[in-house]
Amino acid sequence: MAEPTPRRNEPRLRPAPLLFEPAEVAADPEHFFDLESIDDPAALLARATELTLAFQAAADRAVEFQALAAAQLADPRRFDRLTAADIAGRAEWTEDYAKKMVEFGRDLMRGGVEGREHVDPV
Repeated sequence: MAEPTPRRNEPRLRPAPLLFEPAEVAADPEHFFDLESIDDPAALLARATELTLAFQAAADRAVEFQALAAAQLADPRRFDRLTAADIAGRAEWTEDYAKKMVEFGRDLMRGGVEGREHVDPV
């Protein structure tokens, strides 16, 4: 099962494997990581839970990378820095959310979010 995002000094544990789905299988709307083929409800619950945790861990990590990128793009030391409005437009966010993501990214770069679980910047 997936573990929460570790802090800076802890080794990063990998979530449950998502398993690659071949294109012809993924095109079938009824097919989802082979869950439809599991008949045992206990096994289905276990595998679906593993996938849920893996997707949540992946989403949390992706948000951290979004925040880091937003902070880097807004860095006032960059001659080509972007405004919060520009970042919001690129990421399809509101400007207020972009500002929060920039600050979250700056906190991540400073190491200021250690000891906390993933915090949604909203």
